[in-house]
Amino acid sequence: MTRHALLFASALALSAPAALPAQMREAPAIAPVLATADAVDPHSFARPREARVTHVALDLDVNFAQRSVAGSATLDIARRPGAGALVLDSKGYQVTKVNDAETGRPLAFAFGKADPELGRPLTIQLGPRTRKVRVAYVARNAEALQWLAPSQTAGKRQPFLFSQGQAILNRGWIPTQDSPGIRQTWSATIRVPYPLTAVMSAPGGGVQGGQNVANSASGTRTFTFAMDKPVAPYLIAIAVGDLKFQPLGPRTGVWAEPATLPAAARELEDTEKMVATAERLFGPYRWGRYDMIVLPPSFPFGGMENPTLTFLTPTFIAGDKSLVSLVAHELAHSWSGNLATNATWADFWLNEGTTTYAERRIVEEIYGPKVARQQVALGIDALGEAITDNGGTKGADTRLHIDLRGRNPDVGLTDIAYEKGAAFLRMIEANVGRPRFDAFLRGWFDRHAFQPVTSAMFLADVRRELVRGNPALERKLQLDAWVYGPGVPANSIPADPQAFAEVDRAVSAYEAGGAPPARWSGWTTDERLRFLNKLPRTLARARLDGLERAYRLNETGNNEVLYAWLSLAVANKYDPAVPALERFLTSQGRRKFVRPLIKTLADDPRWGRPIAVRVYREARPLYHPLVTGELDKMGLR
Repeated sequence: MTRHALLFASALALSAPAALPAQMREAPAIAPVLATADAVDPHSFARPREARVTHVALDLDVNFAQRSVAGSATLDIARRPGAGALVLDSKGYQVTKVNDAETGRPLAFAFGKADPELGRPLTIQLGPRTRKVRVAYVARNAEALQWLAPSQTAGKRQPFLFSQGQAILNRGWIPTQDSPGIRQTWSATIRVPYPLTAVMSAPGGGVQGGQNVANSASGTRTFTFAMDKPVAPYLIAIAVGDLKFQPLGPRTGVWAEPATLPAAARELEDTEKMVATAERLFGPYRWGRYDMIVLPPSFPFGGMENPTLTFLTPTFIAGDKSLVSLVAHELAHSWSGNLATNATWADFWLNEGTTTYAERRIVEEIYGPKVARQQVALGIDALGEAITDNGGTKGADTRLHIDLRGRNPDVGLTDIAYEKGAAFLRMIEANVGRPRFDAFLRGWFDRHAFQPVTSAMFLADVRRELVRGNPALERKLQLDAWVYGPGVPANSIPADPQAFAEVDRAVSAYEAGGAPPARWSGWTTDERLRFLNKLPRTLARARLDGLERAYRLNETGNNEVLYAWLSLAVANKYDPAVPALERFLTSQGRRKFVRPLIKTLADDPRWGRPIAVRVYREARPLYHPLVTGELDKMGLR
């Protein structure tokens, strides 16, 4: 075999990790592509077994006036001998030319038929010896990129850009094979208007954040980045704005707008401790630094686990660290999701379920078992709601391994993946014991570091490492029922009945006509959430008035508590909460908060829909396309 054929064979290899050299196990230059049927990604046009991208080198200009990024992507490829074409994913970017990057020879290319969810395949004809392809292109108004005017930022002086690539949005601004099973190393040279700062989900060239040139005379600044570990392409991320950095520890720090930075740094001061705790539980942190960026409030998620630079919503800043379990969650992704990544979106639970379990283990170590037990109980409540919302206990979408063919992978972004996945791992832990399960989970990350994984691989690991041929344990665990069956098997571990005993008594007393509980002031955020969420969804106006007078809920600065209160208020058409509701919906764009509230309003034709129309028309420019894509379908514009 030729050297290149050997290289491509290694890219497809399914050898046991132990057979690989130590340095390859740590961070293989070319991660394997799985050849099993359940690892074929229906959400990508790529044909990686013929030719696949192994490295992406971006060279881009960021233009706020045109809302565009323009330049080139140079792609290193591994190809099977005789492969004549490289197929990329695309959704909206325009290609001006394609060349063999080594010889300069033009390469023929063509876009295929468009799919409304997936975009279009971009097929590039390869020369006999083409190993590197340069795509010159421009991406305007890509779905993954949100462009904010200065008025939509904390500082109000400079524009802002950020990306959100999960699940399949990065194909709108990066010409590559946009599948989580095709891991790629990458680098970038980014030019932005002076005096803005660019940060990306990769180490920078020599200085914090990647700045190596600042040229006010030319009106631009240039930043460079390099990720030498193969990652799923959805984890390539960028932010550009008026950004400053504050260290939190030897390997942790936070970026934010200057107006946000002091409060963000105070809220995140336990981060270094979280990293050390996670290492004790799950093994070495393999990404170098763990920095975060607090984005403007239009960021659609609580957080996004982009390697070396977690993206965070400012809605987690409560002033008392009561919502920092979000950080524990995103940090845990450094092992589950980023290190061992679901090969397709059908196994999204391997990302989020494992991370939710790991998050609560970190929380338990730092904030105590009671807090962890309470968060587990809240998660079990959320799982029950998710099962109801997804067809009940027989619903196909309540399976962990979910069939997403023909559907947008965001359909699977529900608490089934998060909470049923976490419940599955808690069940295994309870049956084999924590010491054995901890050793297994740490080994799972080691054995599959920087590689794609599937549900079948996880179950095989459990059977090999934990079950070990014990038929009684196999029957007890019901592994296949958990992963491939609907609902929650009967061997799930229930919530600790004492976790919220005091709060549940207070709910019962309030339901029976009692006054709002005086203990509220001493309760944690989780206890307050439990109380509000356990109240009947139908309450008399006087009862809601009593809660508002006692706790001033319309004015709370804790966004999770405010959301729980507004959900109750909207369910009861409670007019005194409408001003707070309008402020909440027009000041942040977190999908978790925005979508359910606006949907509930829109579903009520007389009271709620006029509010929804008025608010959405004002708030829509703030919301990310991930959010507006759903809400536009409600006819509110």
